[in-house]
Amino acid sequence: MSIHDILQQRIMVIDGAMGTMIQQYQLDEQGYRGERFADWPSDVKGNNDLLSITQPQVVEAIHKAYLEAGADIIETNTFNATRISLADYDMQELAYEINLEAARIARKAADEYTARTPGKPRFVAGALGPTNKTGSISPDVNNPGARGITFDGLRDAYYEQAKGLMDGGADLLLVETIFDTLNAKAALFAIDVLFEEYGRRLPVMISGTITDASGRTLSGQTVEAFWISISHMPLLSVGLNCALGAKEMRPHLEELSAIADCFVSAYPNAGLPNEFGEYDQPAEEMRDYIREFASSGFVNIIGGCCGTTPDHIRLMSEAVEGLPPRQIPEVPQYAKLSGLEPLVIRPDTNFVNVGERTNVTGSRKFARLIKSGDFPEALSVAQHQVEGGAQIIDVNMDEGLLDSEKAMVDFLHLVMSEPEIAKLPIMIDSSKFSVIEAGLKCVQGKCVVNSISMKEGEAEFIRQAKLVRRYGAAAIVMAFDEKGQADTIERKVSICERAYNILTEKVGYKPQDIIFDPNIFAVATGIEEHNEYAINFIEATRQIKARCPGAMISGGVSNISFSFRGNNVVREAMHACLPLPRHPGRHGHGHRQRRHDRGLRGNSQRPAGARRRCALQPPPDATERLTDYAERVRATAVRTVQKDLVPGANGSWRNASNTPWCAASPIL
Repeated sequence: MSIHDILQQRIMVIDGAMGTMIQQYQLDEQGYRGERFADWPSDVKGNNDLLSITQPQVVEAIHKAYLEAGADIIETNTFNATRISLADYDMQELAYEINLEAARIARKAADEYTARTPGKPRFVAGALGPTNKTGSISPDVNNPGARGITFDGLRDAYYEQAKGLMDGGADLLLVETIFDTLNAKAALFAIDVLFEEYGRRLPVMISGTITDASGRTLSGQTVEAFWISISHMPLLSVGLNCALGAKEMRPHLEELSAIADCFVSAYPNAGLPNEFGEYDQPAEEMRDYIREFASSGFVNIIGGCCGTTPDHIRLMSEAVEGLPPRQIPEVPQYAKLSGLEPLVIRPDTNFVNVGERTNVTGSRKFARLIKSGDFPEALSVAQHQVEGGAQIIDVNMDEGLLDSEKAMVDFLHLVMSEPEIAKLPIMIDSSKFSVIEAGLKCVQGKCVVNSISMKEGEAEFIRQAKLVRRYGAAAIVMAFDEKGQADTIERKVSICERAYNILTEKVGYKPQDIIFDPNIFAVATGIEEHNEYAINFIEATRQIKARCPGAMISGGVSNISFSFRGNNVVREAMHACLPLPRHPGRHGHGHRQRRHDRGLRGNSQRPAGARRRCALQPPPDATERLTDYAERVRATAVRTVQKDLVPGANGSWRNASNTPWCAASPIL
């Protein structure tokens, strides 16, 4: 019987603390070294993971004690067995071997107890701890942009650890005690790569750590934001462990139980630590809390963390016996993004405002600050957008004189150090995929990638889309294919539908993680073929949403104002008829913005102090024609939602029932 089947029938029990039990053996330095490491040049006492090589009988005895107490799942003795943590003992080269041997020891013990009672199979969880470094927090209080580890370093270390655990016979992988979600995302990335290479998948468990009564992880995320950030991976379970006792964990567990569409686990500490840093909550007291978790319908898996022993696990096992497991709730499949806090886009959500001033092609001030290297001051631009009501922050560093990858990384590291900015999801915007990847490696929340397309062919589109999903981001998909950018309704709809089918069927995207941008070309320029572009966009939007259920649309009629950037008379005529956000007129995509800049840039030889003038002048009747055009666009939009549109906040539109016309729209 699979573990998934068992979890649908009853509450399962995971074991308790390995370190607590090892301490009872009172091993000295020589006990840790064994014969093999008798001459090791550095101290190794405290390296509990090494005992899987030097004292395998101790580790096996602890596993058996927990199995005897009623545990269904035992964790491998590998909490610190990454090369990152093992470097403290100069033993990083032993990482694979330690994980391999630890999994083999647990496998042997589990198989022995399964053979005794075949009706109650035991499972081995390969434990991947948080490491002793964090990808989201600076180790230097004087340099908030510094990092002690890179995403790539975390990913490679977790890959090596997961490989050893799989080769040693683990039944499932448990990424646990997560205090920084970026570390967890690196682990999930590595695991997904390993599964693809092995051609098979193991169930994956995730367990986060809420550090105090604030209900946040050490890196600042709320419970819901944490869940959204790691939910891109198919999971057996998500849960909480460590840091808190059962009493303090309860409200956070209740919240997680209500939003997670997989099984939920909880293995708290034996109360809070005393003045000596020890855990002394009696097994009987902890049993009562665990029984209450189960009777409240919060859990599918229970167990213990720091301070717990086989006595705790025995009483927990007895306490939940016969109680029904938590039923996985019917969770609405809304689009969900996150920074330190969640952003859930529901059917009644109005336009989602994307702040695009943190973009070197969208703000002269921001570009000047970035080019001069004044990144701390550039944060003020992002802060201003947050204060102005932005719900997502778009970051773009596409400028010829910049090292775009380095600029993206440096700026995002600083953004992540400012909670008032980092609370919002980040849109990583670039025409270079290498820059997008560099940005994705910096952010613990669920980002939006802006953008990918099929202009380089289907194979490259799939490659990029797979990476975006592995990083845990949603993707904006531009209406490009191998033939170029779509300019008709039929082409826009056809390209988006093709991309939707590829993403959902071949790459594994959830529909709500797909955002289409059918784009509007320049309009009202006096060129006849441009006259229907905005209206075509609106009609294409309607058809795309019908053919690609669950996907969202980005962009919108705000593009109308880009053609006459700086011509205030014309823009006033437009805004009188069609409420639009006021901005200096850049689009969210650098490759198109540069084209507009070339067409609209004034005379570079103008006298000093002379006012910049637009090289492309509107025709004499532009005001009248544009006013009429804007009214036609408004009428088409009204027909699209079948209700009258009225001005909303920040220049957006909504209808009487507050139904969004497009689920996402960049508003500067």
